Amino acid sequence: MDLQQMRYVVAVAETGGFTRAAERCLVVQSALSHQIARLERELGARLFDRTSRRVSLTPAGEAFLPAARQALDAAERARAEVAAAAGEIRGRLAIGIIPTVAAVDLPRELKDFHARHPRVRVTLRTGTSEELAERVREGGLDVAFLGLPPAARPKGVRARELARGELVAVVAPGHPLTGQDGVDLRRLAEETFVDFPAGTAGRAQSDEAFEAAGIQREVAFEVTAVDFMARLVREGLGVAMMPAAFVPQLPGLAVLPVRDAPGRVEYLVWSRFRPAPAAAAFLAGLGVPVEDRDG
Repeated sequence: MDLQQMRYVVAVAETGGFTRAAERCLVVQSALSHQIARLERELGARLFDRTSRRVSLTPAGEAFLPAARQALDAAERARAEVAAAAGEIRGRLAIGIIPTVAAVDLPRELKDFHARHPRVRVTLRTGTSEELAERVREGGLDVAFLGLPPAARPKGVRARELARGELVAVVAPGHPLTGQDGVDLRRLAEETFVDFPAGTAGRAQSDEAFEAAGIQREVAFEVTAVDFMARLVREGLGVAMMPAAFVPQLPGLAVLPVRDAPGRVEYLVWSRFRPAPAAAAFLAGLGVPVEDRDG
């Protein structure tokens, strides 16, 4: 068993076919198929069910895949550690971001990071704060940017508070509330809302504020994408509550301060274990002290 065979198995599982996997791995299909068949003989089990229409993992393949990914990650980490010892930062940096991150100008940070460490491959993943924190805990992400209600704290990860702020209401131009100096939650509750899905941290920031005030509201549209949420608001389908620091990135909306506004805290989180060289370099660029990064 060798790492190349593991790469081939992962590629087939992720692409869903031997032809696409061979293209990804830059080898001819016959060579990839031969190596996987050789690995299956060594393991004494088939890893894939093959038909004329599809390729799927067998139960043995489902069991093998996570271990193969871990082995490949460990090998890449080992190469990155050796390179770092020689003064070069390389490897992979996986970053998770919520759609409304505002405490950090991430494109600018990545531009500076890439200029300093051009051999690092950066991947970005968006999601809810809960999903991203879980992926950091599991090792699928190196760092993540989260947004949580003030009473919540990231669990199972190292965390640094980046900023605190409040939500504001956004409405379509020409909405009856446009032009007012401010609005309170009771008046907003008369409107139909566009918001994040129930159960997410982005939704909880508003839900908890309305519940604390003893006010009910109607959320008619649940949306995960901020840009699409803004489009619904512009069309007059509802009002939304967004972080005040993020709203300038959404043109064409009227902004209303909320007198009893919900709060919001942005965090940077990373693993409790010692970060890989690329992650450590990224954290250093954000000003995270060395003692906070050592596991």
